[in-house]
Amino acid sequence: MQTAKITGEWRQPVNTAAHQKGGIHDDATATKLGFSGGTVAGAIHMEQFLPLLLEVFGDTWWERGVLSIFFLKTTMDRDPVRCFMSALDDDGQAAVWMENEAGEQILTGTANLGGCSKPTALRERLETLRPATDLRILGKFAVGQSATVPSRVAMDFLDRQLSVITENHSAFVDSERFGQRVLPCTQTVRSFDPAEADLARQAIQPFVGLYGAIEIEYLKSPVLVETDYVATCEVVGLSESPKTEILWRESHLEHDGMRVARMLKMDRLMKNSSPLWDE
Repeated sequence: MQTAKITGEWRQPVNTAAHQKGGIHDDATATKLGFSGGTVAGAIHMEQFLPLLLEVFGDTWWERGVLSIFFLKTTMDRDPVRCFMSALDDDGQAAVWMENEAGEQILTGTANLGGCSKPTALRERLETLRPATDLRILGKFAVGQSATVPSRVAMDFLDRQLSVITENHSAFVDSERFGQRVLPCTQTVRSFDPAEADLARQAIQPFVGLYGAIEIEYLKSPVLVETDYVATCEVVGLSESPKTEILWRESHLEHDGMRVARMLKMDRLMKNSSPLWDE
């Protein structure tokens, strides 16, 4: 592990999706699948890095920042965690990671301001991806499949999230700088959902999935609330592990014909949640 240049404060992220029955955030479902309880969404952990990112990259972060995270271990509601960030290397990229109170790594990744000559944490993994040999839940998927769907995040959804957010910021409540309020990472991920959901209908139900990795890049500005976007999502990788089927998707958001943000995301679909894997 690299030496930390900045260490964040201890925080206790809330499992905001605990009420969603039948998913990985639900205590009953998660424990049935072998977890100790309903998990905190990975995007919520990403929000905790904002103070560190702004300290290192300044306000340019809002225009072209890239945060690339691979999740190693789940956390439960209000488990204490803190984040770390290394000094920038010669390519302008920093290592980032998060630990729990026992010193175990919860996630690891990279951050930069775009245009970096070396691959991000997720790009490096995607480049070395081993193709799947036995997909059942994802049996109808193929690399190159895509969907394009309108997207808009409502103000009331943002306000509900801000009531329990781990790290708040004035840009989330003040529209003066960008003409509208900025979406935190959880809602930024949510803005890509319509296109992802359109593709996800091809997955063979039922199953339970969880985020395995997320990379968010601002291409022009942060993603804003109550703004009409067009979300495009494409399958860019299919893989597997002993316990999961793995789906990689790359998505873009456009506003007025210009791309403003991009997301690379890897989802893990639990084999033991699907009757297709009953043996």
